[in-house]
Amino acid sequence: MPEPRIQWIDDPQTLASRLARPPARVGLDTEFIRERTYWPQLALVQLAIDDDILLIDPLVPGITDALRPLLLDPAVLKVMHSAGEDLIAFKHACDAVPTPLFDTQVAAAMAGIAAGLGYQKLVQEVTGETLAKGETRSDWMRRPLSDSQLAYAADDVRHLEALHQHLDERLATLGRRDWLDADCARQVQLADSDAIERWPHLSLRAAQHLDAAAQHRLLRLLRWREQFARERDRPRSWVLDNDLATLLARDPPADASELQRVLDRHPKSPRKLAMQIQHALQTPLPDEAEAPPPRTEEVDRKALKRLQDAVAARSSELGLPDGVLASRRWLEALLERGEWPRALSGWRRAELEPVISPLLGDVLPAAGRSV
Repeated sequence: MPEPRIQWIDDPQTLASRLARPPARVGLDTEFIRERTYWPQLALVQLAIDDDILLIDPLVPGITDALRPLLLDPAVLKVMHSAGEDLIAFKHACDAVPTPLFDTQVAAAMAGIAAGLGYQKLVQEVTGETLAKGETRSDWMRRPLSDSQLAYAADDVRHLEALHQHLDERLATLGRRDWLDADCARQVQLADSDAIERWPHLSLRAAQHLDAAAQHRLLRLLRWREQFARERDRPRSWVLDNDLATLLARDPPADASELQRVLDRHPKSPRKLAMQIQHALQTPLPDEAEAPPPRTEEVDRKALKRLQDAVAARSSELGLPDGVLASRRWLEALLERGEWPRALSGWRRAELEPVISPLLGDVLPAAGRSV
């Protein structure tokens, strides 16, 4: 296989000309920074196209506009690895989410290789080649990029075609291309919808120790924090960290003065946002009565173990790594709410329902519904 030509592109006209006749499939990756912002800041786009690797500078005005048609072209398959945050970076910078998508990390899991496998390890598994890791924590916003940065960036797309060919063949043999298409389409939809999580309190373990009123206050704070962080492009923890949010929800200050005293006792607390925090704490949300309670330790451990064993047995029959067919969290949600969560819809439910439903008994009266 010939060595690809590597080209630095920082001119929109040059990029548009190069992409005028795209192939049926491209390798795609990004480098981004997300240390001081809410949104991932797109710093570099790597594109493997035909026999070339294009290293594209998205900081140049007009580059993202020139890139957008390719990202949205339904005739061009975008081969990426662990695409989740890259999709969000493209959405924010280019107002476009790459589609259709072939995620090699997801494909490797469905092909029975491993779940959550990193790019370097997957390349080694498939091609036998060992890639350098030296620029993992590099500053990708600086210009010019160093030779080692450019080489590292090029490597990130150099092997995507080989990974695609190998994994696509395995999935075709196993009859699982539809599985991959469904999971990748869901990734694209989630990134494109850009929706705020409706029940963010459910992900905090501390929330399960709060009473219902405190859970509602925590939900109000987390919804406000999310909106504020997005609008100001700041990390959530810089706006209000989880521990302080939980404290304020559990023991709400009686008035603005008490709130200020609480904030003064906590380093890095958002003192300047006291009025907004107070307003969020005291303002009920129109849908908060619908909020499901956080997961607790109350789930019947024997019932959960039965489900896990059934899933493990079915996964073994299918040759799937642990966690691909159903995670513990999804099974807990199934038991606690008595309904199939959306995460277990589609091909997963088709594979699981015959083995799980007999174990549920009266736990799942609404077996036909999903949430």
